[in-house]
Amino acid sequence: MHLDQVSSGTAMKQIPILQTERLLLRGWRESDLDPLARMMADPEVARFIGGTQPRSNVWRAMAMYVGLWALHGYGFWVVERKSDGAFLGRVGLWQPEPWPGMELAWTLDRPHWGNGYATEAAKAALDYGFSNHPVPRLVSLIDPQNAPSQRVASRLGETKGGSITVELFDHTFSPDVWEISRDRQAA
Repeated sequence: MHLDQVSSGTAMKQIPILQTERLLLRGWRESDLDPLARMMADPEVARFIGGTQPRSNVWRAMAMYVGLWALHGYGFWVVERKSDGAFLGRVGLWQPEPWPGMELAWTLDRPHWGNGYATEAAKAALDYGFSNHPVPRLVSLIDPQNAPSQRVASRLGETKGGSITVELFDHTFSPDVWEISRDRQAA
């Protein structure tokens, strides 16, 4: 049997490229491991998303980001600045097993905070999510102490709901659930 005769029944989905005025949201490359590992080793960057991660965990996370696209047709993109190709962080959509809905999530490396990149990238991902997936709402799970991400969520039109307790990768936390409905996004 030839390899081209073997089929898992699921075609590999290409990661779409999204563009905004200043940003390119693109698929993952092996060369993204170094800047992603540096970003996730920064205690301030990782403070509200489970803490710093060793390079081996970051590699597994990057493989998961790619795998989400193959399994679900959505996932995380690399956020790259168009003007110089700089790696700024990640943004995307996912819905881990215990989540209350498809999540719109973002993390940028600290040197790029305060420039509006998170809002710009997240808005593109939000639009993609509603345009390509039949979900009634998108959620963002945000730590109650994470004021910058709360401001991004608010700028996106998300409203704060109650808090929940979830577990992910052996880490239990209680974020606030911010959400935006398809109807509100369209308005």
